[in-house]
Amino acid sequence: MEIFDLYTRDRIPTGKTMVRGNKPPKDTYRMVVHLAILNGNKMLIQRRSFESKSWTGMWDISCGGSALAGEKSFEAMQRETYEELGLNIDFSNIRPFSTTYFDEGFDDLYVIEKDVDLKDLVLQKEEVCDAKWATKEEIKDMIINGEFVLYYLSEIDYIFEKRSSLDRPIYNGKVVR
Repeated sequence: MEIFDLYTRDRIPTGKTMVRGNKPPKDTYRMVVHLAILNGNKMLIQRRSFESKSWTGMWDISCGGSALAGEKSFEAMQRETYEELGLNIDFSNIRPFSTTYFDEGFDDLYVIEKDVDLKDLVLQKEEVCDAKWATKEEIKDMIINGEFVLYYLSEIDYIFEKRSSLDRPIYNGKVVR
């Protein structure tokens, strides 16, 4: 049984929790995290297990899941990355790339550049049945064809195009050094 912390709309912990499978009570929200691992012009994508209860058999970005009670965003991302892909990545000094708000919570998206050899992955069979590298165009085609978890095409563009400024803040159109 997985238990999640509940937050206010401003991401302040309420001190209350909920059990997976339930909806958060009115005016409370849960935290979800996702990771896009990029290498050059490709993203590591995973195929959700046919045993998975949601998005069964669909392709998705590198990994993700719900934060468990007591976890900070980066801790949840670190755990999910290890559980689903077998990759031990320290996220303690990595901030979320963006946050998307949905009806029941908020989703912190992390984006990193990393060369990962597919044969080094240890996939969590209950969650992930395959992984591969795909270009932005391949991912967008998979979304259009119904093979990929439903993301806006502009979200995929954003991940690929914005990533070059991950560590370089931009002000008035110019990179700040």
